Amino acid sequence: MKQNDLILQTVTKVAAFVILLFAVAIFLGGHYSPGGGFVGGLMTSAAIVLLLLAYDIKTVTKILPIDYKLMIGSGLFISSLTVAGGLVFGVPLMTHAYRYIDLPILGHISLHTAVLFDLGVYLVVVGVTMTIIQTIGESE
Repeated sequence: MKQNDLILQTVTKVAAFVILLFAVAIFLGGHYSPGGGFVGGLMTSAAIVLLLLAYDIKTVTKILPIDYKLMIGSGLFISSLTVAGGLVFGVPLMTHAYRYIDLPILGHISLHTAVLFDLGVYLVVVGVTMTIIQTIGESE
């Protein structure tokens, strides 16, 4: 291992953590402001790509043993159920429900079914981008 690799790997650990925290913040704020599943998914993929640049693909696969194709299917399933939920309750498609609850530490917050839809989009975006990037990386 060269000195440059050690510096890159050390900085990558911190940077990837910060990027992932910001991705979660954007994901959770997506139904109130721009962001959500798509942007959060892209940022998560960027953090994983940063890990791939600092380490090799075998090391990252050992750290994150994720089948990204299964992630794509799960995301499509969750998003489809959320969209079709309107049919079950007799309202138009993509109609989201919300409820306000009081939690001990967080206080008065709202729960939205839009978060479930965003979760599906998030999983699809991470799955597709990482499948493409790993496919390109494995061929080299």
